[in-house]
Amino acid sequence: MSPETQQTDQTNRPREEKTPRKAGRFAPSPSGDMHIGNLRTATLAWIWAKQSNRDFVVRVEDIDRVKKGAAQRQLEDLTTLGLTWDGDALYQSSRRDAHLQAIETLKEKGLLFECYCSRKEIAEASSAPHARPGFYPRTCAELTESQRETKRAELAATNRAPALRLRPRVTEWTIQDELFGTVTERIDQVVLQRGDGILAYNLAVVVDDAWQNVDQIVRADDLLSSAPAQAYIAHELGYSPFTYAHVPLVLSTTGARLAKRDGAVTLRELLSHGWSVTRVIEEIAASLGFTAHTLEELCEVFDATQMNRESWTFIPPEA
Repeated sequence: MSPETQQTDQTNRPREEKTPRKAGRFAPSPSGDMHIGNLRTATLAWIWAKQSNRDFVVRVEDIDRVKKGAAQRQLEDLTTLGLTWDGDALYQSSRRDAHLQAIETLKEKGLLFECYCSRKEIAEASSAPHARPGFYPRTCAELTESQRETKRAELAATNRAPALRLRPRVTEWTIQDELFGTVTERIDQVVLQRGDGILAYNLAVVVDDAWQNVDQIVRADDLLSSAPAQAYIAHELGYSPFTYAHVPLVLSTTGARLAKRDGAVTLRELLSHGWSVTRVIEEIAASLGFTAHTLEELCEVFDATQMNRESWTFIPPEA
């Protein structure tokens, strides 16, 4: 167990184990310091949970992109802003056995197949006539067992293993979103375990949300299109349905999604430029269409039906 995993923020109260409540969550990837867009989404997830009398939990999604020290800095930034959570932060990497068990469950139900394609092969097949842009071209979906054995041998010769993809029983799935209403998307044959053994986001996020009693998912609206596939996977694993609220993104002055390369956009950078925590909260509140100086005030006045639904273009302070 890593030192980061062992650390517990003493400002966060433990959850009641005897009567676990449903929860909302924030689940950052520790690829670097969080910018104000991440913190805005975290704030909204916290408010949604508080207003609906849910617990609020934090999960560090550290099974793929990890920058040393980033997870602890992210937790510190949440605390600095005033966002507290119930129980300890969960490190997703500690949940590999549960993820693999979910893979076995889906495999036993006939919902997985091996994929032997390289990224280049998928890109070439996806550009062929009649292929649906952005979707897996079903290259390995209907191979015979003899063809699979040949493909396995070819991969083994190069010390590679096949990925595992979802074989859905449906063509589409529908969710209800508090901001977007009814959302129906076609279900792709997404990767659930990569050839290098890494469990994919679309699987791990579902398994861990269910384990943490999360039934309310508040996150940025660029993830809206992936929600039906995740809801379908949850259904096949026997989990209760999730509720969703996909909130507006924060953009840079170029119109692209805000990133750490866009100037002084992280909490630490803003504080170093003379901003106070109060000002950060005021800016977040104003971007949503409300006036508040503390998180508690924002939680009191926030109304999802009245919030600003437009993306927020953040202008960082000049150096």
